[in-house]
Amino acid sequence: MNIDDFIINWEVLAFKSLKVEKLYDIISLRQEIFIVEQDCPYIDADGIDTKCIHISGYHKKNLIAYSRIMPKGINYKEASIGRIITKKEYRGFGIGNKLVSISIDEIYKNYGNQPIRLSGQIYARDFYEKLGFVGEGKEYLEDGIPHISMFKPTL
Repeated sequence: MNIDDFIINWEVLAFKSLKVEKLYDIISLRQEIFIVEQDCPYIDADGIDTKCIHISGYHKKNLIAYSRIMPKGINYKEASIGRIITKKEYRGFGIGNKLVSISIDEIYKNYGNQPIRLSGQIYARDFYEKLGFVGEGKEYLEDGIPHISMFKPTL
């Protein structure tokens, strides 16, 4: 199986355009993955969501993939992608690749051709490198999980 075996409805919405039910789906999936699955208690409501564009992938009305993109100056001096997740049972089918590709395209569409930065978990470094990101600097702990800063130069 691969991504072509799933009908995924992708939504790209500014925070103000998110209906309560969609926001609830996003918060629920982020808690499921980042807090429960990764056993990492942290405050997810970081005050940044209101400045982001939210990218959601739905399969059969269930949120299965999500990321948020930010213009430069919010999280980093570059535009950035964050909270990149795919629901556990949907991993390994290329959905994460599609999600990050859409996220990159939306940055270019909304903020222009510019460098992109993200904070990637170490285990996913190869995944991001295949999408054009390069690891920079030393590993660091973010909420107790090893990460590395990843950078994608302009087109």
